[in-house]
Amino acid sequence: MGLPERALQTYRWAEKHPHLFPDNRILASTIQVLAKHHELKLLKFDNTLASKSVIEAMIKGCIEGGWLNLARKLLLIAKSNNRVLDSSIYVKMILEIAKNPDKYHLVVSLLDELEDREDLKLSQQDCTSVMKICVKLKRFELVECLYDWYKESNREPSVVMYTTMIHSRFSEEKYREAMSMVWEMEESNCLLDLPAYRVVIRLFVALDDLGRAMRYYSKLKEAGFTPTYDIFREVISVCIAAGRLTKCREICKEVEDAGLRLDADTSFRLLQLENQTMSQ
Repeated sequence: MGLPERALQTYRWAEKHPHLFPDNRILASTIQVLAKHHELKLLKFDNTLASKSVIEAMIKGCIEGGWLNLARKLLLIAKSNNRVLDSSIYVKMILEIAKNPDKYHLVVSLLDELEDREDLKLSQQDCTSVMKICVKLKRFELVECLYDWYKESNREPSVVMYTTMIHSRFSEEKYREAMSMVWEMEESNCLLDLPAYRVVIRLFVALDDLGRAMRYYSKLKEAGFTPTYDIFREVISVCIAAGRLTKCREICKEVEDAGLRLDADTSFRLLQLENQTMSQ
């Protein structure tokens, strides 16, 4: 509820009941709320700070409250004291700091620490979120490592994780490897969402594979999705490259029906194709 004083009152009440106290869960919960609101001074505690759960609670609270510098200092103190904190703490820090591009150097440092961990315990959502950040930072090798670790933990990737993997390999210009990930996603009977279709179509356009690009474009519409402008543009682009003027006109009509307008570059390339076709 975000009520630090009420949390402290509850903690003090628990202290008076031997069957409830001491209990690190109660202390940890209190500390997390107080740390979030920068009210730790309200609570005086002793050696219990040495508890792993309490340190983690304090760091979580600092992250939730936006006190990232303090959270980072606590992480460094824990590391210097050889305290192994849960890997989810590092993920929370990475996700928050990555919101500020000026702090990417700190994200890289945290990623290095996470990479050195042998006891990863990440949810699918956390794992995928870190993978996305790694793609932004061009840490493609870590994306692959996280994906391999996830698969080795006998869990099935989600469509978001598959999409992230395809996007990662696409960004690294490893188009053939990205295509193998598309087949793996298909074989797992994973239902594609709109972002997945967008990435897959971009991949086949990069490969100048008109047939597969159009096949996935058709599947996208059959699945009930409405193409976004960038998808229209990608498909028109591959059709122009293949000299398919009739198909270009069909898709241009779809663009018009969707209330969109082609950008100047695409319009110019389309005009060039029409002139070439007429001169033949």
